[in-house]
Amino acid sequence: MKILAAVTHKPGQLSFEEVELSAPKASEALVKTIACGVCHTDAAALHSFIPVTLPIILGHEGVGIVEETGSEVTSLKKGDRVIMSFPSCGKCDYCHDGHPYACDHLNELFFEGAYNDGTKRFSQNGTAISSFFGQGAFADHVIIDARNAVKVNVDTDDDLACLCSLGCGVQTGAGAVLNRIKPKKGASIAVFGCGGVGMSAIMAAVIAGCNPVIGVDVVPSRLELAKESGATHVINSKETDPVSEIKRITGGGAHYSVESSGIANVTLQTLGCLRREGMAVLLSVTGSETINLPLEAYILNPSVTLTGLSEGASNPQTFIPELVTYYKEGRLPVNKLVKFYDFKDIEKAFDDSHKGITIKPVLRF
Repeated sequence: MKILAAVTHKPGQLSFEEVELSAPKASEALVKTIACGVCHTDAAALHSFIPVTLPIILGHEGVGIVEETGSEVTSLKKGDRVIMSFPSCGKCDYCHDGHPYACDHLNELFFEGAYNDGTKRFSQNGTAISSFFGQGAFADHVIIDARNAVKVNVDTDDDLACLCSLGCGVQTGAGAVLNRIKPKKGASIAVFGCGGVGMSAIMAAVIAGCNPVIGVDVVPSRLELAKESGATHVINSKETDPVSEIKRITGGGAHYSVESSGIANVTLQTLGCLRREGMAVLLSVTGSETINLPLEAYILNPSVTLTGLSEGASNPQTFIPELVTYYKEGRLPVNKLVKFYDFKDIEKAFDDSHKGITIKPVLRF
């Protein structure tokens, strides 16, 4: 079938074009896209900070309605509303253990543009086009493997559109807290970077009963929203040294910290603000930036842990429904982060995200 997509042929370029989308294979579903979030990872891939196979259709926070399913699909049917999440092979030890976020084939499935069988679903004039994260959701229809689509019970397409970032950004931030850190009630936490991922970490910290919950950013409007989302304290790191202020607030250092700013040197602050035996979780993409990390001073002597984490240590089939429940209960108000854009305004959505004007741009189709 012919569909409309925003295609990237060269770094930094988005072009609306008609492309061909093949029929779903046995384990796949055809989904009509209702909305798709614009994520920092899309921007990193667009500008080749993350190497991807061009040409490519970006977009990996898609939501939509199932229109057709392959012969082996039993978990989905026509008319289901779904949140599309990250791909995984389903065959490696990590997938078998319920840890698809650590899939052995993560890099090729995320960034090289092919599906599990090594083939692609988009094409144009005989040339195959890659799908980002097994979705390519900057398109009005996509093919998704059924294991990476989660049926959700929401009342309207508007609700579904608000939840698109549960497929990546929200589950990354919330999962860092709820799945990896698993804090005790009353533990202190500092979140660096109050974008979509960081704000989700703040909301999850409130759900987990952390106190204090400290948000760090340089954009005043984001800090205000962090307070509305449950942060007990906020710090503008352009005006105040966050390490010394966090130590003052917590009486010696935070139990946990989360880095979601996308700025490499902030990693030093996420470590420096910890008390002994604390844990810092690194979530963001920083491109080619590097840091000088004195291991003895920052890690060995204080006995702290620095851990990286992909996709919030999430199994989407179980974690996304949990997040939807929190949303319905009003405990994960991700709708506060969202601003809608028409699909044709995709470049403005990227620009507003880059400038900090919008925390979570969502494209409507």
